[in-house]
Amino acid sequence: MSLIYLIAGEQSGDVLGARLIAALRAQRPDIDVAGIGGDAMASQGLTSLFPMRELALMGILEVLPRIRQIRARLHQTAADIQVRRPDVVVTIDSPGFTLRVLRAIAPTGIPRVHYVAPQVWAWKERRVKHFPGLWDRLLCLLPFEPAFFARHNLPATFVGHPVLESGADQGNAARFRSRYGIADDARILTVMPGSRRTEVSRLLPILGETLQRLGMPQGMMAPGMQITPVVPLAGPVAEAVRAGTVTWPIRPVLIDGAQDKFDAFAASSAALTKSGTSTLELALAGVPMVVTYRVNPLTAAIVRRVVKVKYASLLNLLMDRAVVPELIQADCNPDRLAAELRPLLTDPAVAAAQRESFKAPLDMLRAPAGRPSEAAAAAVLDLLDRGPT
Repeated sequence: MSLIYLIAGEQSGDVLGARLIAALRAQRPDIDVAGIGGDAMASQGLTSLFPMRELALMGILEVLPRIRQIRARLHQTAADIQVRRPDVVVTIDSPGFTLRVLRAIAPTGIPRVHYVAPQVWAWKERRVKHFPGLWDRLLCLLPFEPAFFARHNLPATFVGHPVLESGADQGNAARFRSRYGIADDARILTVMPGSRRTEVSRLLPILGETLQRLGMPQGMMAPGMQITPVVPLAGPVAEAVRAGTVTWPIRPVLIDGAQDKFDAFAASSAALTKSGTSTLELALAGVPMVVTYRVNPLTAAIVRRVVKVKYASLLNLLMDRAVVPELIQADCNPDRLAAELRPLLTDPAVAAAQRESFKAPLDMLRAPAGRPSEAAAAAVLDLLDRGPT
């Protein structure tokens, strides 16, 4: 039996890891797994070395107070790999932690795969010089990434974006409205504040005030038009979101689980979401959206000095134009957010035009062959068969 050690540091990586485990076992049933993950990877039989939520941090000022704890977890992870001697180590995204693990275990000669390329094409391109020797395979989600890494003599493989097999486009609107007693004529607004504690603590008050701007506390934008906000809960921050939405002027419907979330997408007139993979899920489901984000001002000032891309949303990056509105940092305020959302909720032509613009970027994300998880699994198994370096 071959042992594959997988490490995910946040919810999106946990989902990616779970699909990878399933695809690995479909191609090689005798695979065993160990490592670090969340609920999704646990459902595939992985027992996490420690709670994944300890790694779900973002931003310089947010990480610094916990740097000692993170360093201890890094040493613990490297030591566990040394003891278990897996056949392959697969690190998934979260480069601040996972790339340090890869460097720590380099002397072992264990084959290493990094899944989700570090976004150095967006900022800090000079970091590429530190990558040689970190991994044996780099698996990319975005079609332009292999060419970028090739310029730095780092071979990389595009395996397709996992959002395409998420099921985000398979929701049932009628089932959702029936389950939660939502009237047929109510406009559902999906609100997605993120899966990190630092994200939700900063965004929830702003999102709640945006609902206030959209209408009176009872949720009326215009006579006969009622807004029902829906908030999908992400496991690591579920309780924080429950507490943070108590004071919202319109009490949202809080939902849990992928099926409820995708049903909500199918029923939604629009969405207000933080930047990230959620934008691709919404696009796949055909939900018009406004994208937003805000971090600590000092973190933002540092990022502004080094970021090299014009857009935060992957949809906009892929097309190199504003497919969806982005309101970041100072623009992430209730007045601006409400102004961008209102036409999506009230004007069918505006909403339809945005939906149509989703087709091209989604086509660009398809794997060269098969599903993304299958392509990634094939790359991991090929490395496994080659053996230690």
